[in-house]
Amino acid sequence: MAAVNRIAVVGASVGGVMAAEALRRGGFTGGITLVGDEPWPAYERPPLSKEFLSGQWPVSKLALRDRTRVDDLSLEQRLGVPACGLELNERQVVLADGDRVGYDALVVATGVRARRVEFTDAIGVHVLRTVRDAAMLRSRLRPGRRLVIVGGGFIGCEVAATAIGLGVQVTLLEAMGTPLGPLLGSHVGEAVRRLHKEHGVDVRSRAVVEDILTEGKQATGVRLLSGEAIAADDVLVAVGSEPNTEWLAGSGLLVDGGLVCDEYSAASPDVYGVGDVARWYNPLFDCLMRVEHRTNAAEQALAVARNILNPQARRPFAPVPYFWSDQYGLKFQAYGQIRGHDEALVLHHDSASHSLLVAYRKRARLCGIFALGQSPKALREWRTLIAQGHAWEPVLQKSATHQGARS
Repeated sequence: MAAVNRIAVVGASVGGVMAAEALRRGGFTGGITLVGDEPWPAYERPPLSKEFLSGQWPVSKLALRDRTRVDDLSLEQRLGVPACGLELNERQVVLADGDRVGYDALVVATGVRARRVEFTDAIGVHVLRTVRDAAMLRSRLRPGRRLVIVGGGFIGCEVAATAIGLGVQVTLLEAMGTPLGPLLGSHVGEAVRRLHKEHGVDVRSRAVVEDILTEGKQATGVRLLSGEAIAADDVLVAVGSEPNTEWLAGSGLLVDGGLVCDEYSAASPDVYGVGDVARWYNPLFDCLMRVEHRTNAAEQALAVARNILNPQARRPFAPVPYFWSDQYGLKFQAYGQIRGHDEALVLHHDSASHSLLVAYRKRARLCGIFALGQSPKALREWRTLIAQGHAWEPVLQKSATHQGARS
């Protein structure tokens, strides 16, 4: 490998900024160019659907790093100028303004964008990914107004909990079943449905939206496939995301549901993927995975920086993914690779306190754990077992004293 004197980091959110920080901490003194499509410095996204949306936090509190810490990194920052192309052989990133950024090593951290649907541009129809999205939605959430949320994933559920707390009338629509059920299983989905209904959210399961209703340019509600119309002042479309990989078209890099990387998070020699955009091979679970959670972006940034600086001693990136959510003062937590699990086993459930613990199986091993309303300490043992590739049969034996439900 040739000497690395210039590093380009494309994507100026958590993954990109933390990769730059790790490179400097690791002793890299060469040039680092940080490219970002948004015009403002990096900020935290998890509070957008909670503390910021509720008005508890001002926009200034979202900043990932204060200005002094960023200045100390001595970065060349190109904010508000998205990348639009990559010339792999020439080792150049092409920017939307026509400039080119040369590099010896490239970190791709361009993240994802909210998936849009027809009529998303109508007044009162929202997605939630950026601080601008959140500010627009926040300005419209007032007591007595009606909000329909299309999609019962984490963003949809978090916004529902926030909006109902602001006195907004909330209808939450999940097309595939119960909220969070498609990912976490039917038992968890039903528990989440009951939690939201207890707080006043109108939760509709298997509710497929056929159309967003408008009068002129203003959204007025949604129409379901059943023919029912639900009136709304605002509609939040929370139906997933799309990796920001279009700028890599024609580069020669493999893009398939994200930037495909090996176990070192490398997409090709001297090109690495970080965060939501990266679909990398995790040897711990023997599969390609793409994880859209802040913890993973931070951990992968550190791993990639280490591998760039130590090319002869690269280490695989094999984490036990972790994600969390806060709703109604309860902590949702999970470790592992839960998506696509073969079995979910309820180890503990107290409906009165909304306390829940569920273990997940993939083939013959423990692949994940989910907890609701429990302390982080309660999950540490389970994380260790997942990392060790613990067999499933002992989990069944351990749960023999419980009345486990399966889904």
